[in-house]
Amino acid sequence: MEMVELNRGASPLILAFPHTGTHVPEDIWAKLNDEGRKLRDTDWHVHELYQGLMPDVTTVRTTCHRYCLDANRDPTGRSLYPGQNTTGLIPLTDFDDQPLWIEGREPDATETSERVLRFHEPYHRVLQAEIERVRARHGVAVLYDCHSIRSVCPFLFEGRLPDFSIGTDGGRTCDPLMEQEVSAICRAAEGYTAVTNGRFRGGWTTRHYGQPEAGVHAIQMELTQATHLKSETPPFDQDVEKSARLREVLQQILQRIEALAYQLARKGR
Repeated sequence: MEMVELNRGASPLILAFPHTGTHVPEDIWAKLNDEGRKLRDTDWHVHELYQGLMPDVTTVRTTCHRYCLDANRDPTGRSLYPGQNTTGLIPLTDFDDQPLWIEGREPDATETSERVLRFHEPYHRVLQAEIERVRARHGVAVLYDCHSIRSVCPFLFEGRLPDFSIGTDGGRTCDPLMEQEVSAICRAAEGYTAVTNGRFRGGWTTRHYGQPEAGVHAIQMELTQATHLKSETPPFDQDVEKSARLREVLQQILQRIEALAYQLARKGR
């Protein structure tokens, strides 16, 4: 199986999918416990939500599950949210703080280093190359990082998450107008809730690549799974009607981001 799926387009917009993969190589699968093998923390159906909304965008997707290694974490293991509950580069527990690995078979430091080379590096090598290609073509590149999560996860946050969580690391990773207009679309979407730079400020991908002064703009979108799943519990089936309604909003967001990218290119930004 190909570890990274790449669909190359001519748009200045790149969609990244670090958490939709469900493949787990046999050597890693053998170490997961029964809870780990449920793969609960997958971003279920997110790549399908965005499929076909913008036919000429580039997409980069890892096919391997985040329990192998989380491609949206700092490869050094540094926490994205110091002092808050979170999951690490190789998660030891799931979003409910339940152990994922058979006791005594948890990944150690040596295995973690090996998995960085095996999973993190290939994904980001492709992503970096596409950002450079797109920026060379247009003068700007916009990385839109696609995610989802259960709307209620007490271990990670209090209460219920907004349906749209927009992350720009406090406005550092993209042009201010891009953040403002994406936020406005989400706030105006009937029947949904939204927040900007709340519990999710953008993961390592957004923070690492987002350099507006260098012509690379990055924004993370975290959707609650209640917006597109029949249930946020197994078997995590997609709800066709919910998804169709959500796709209309997502398409509006992507179209606006692409239009802004072309505006920034004309201004040399």
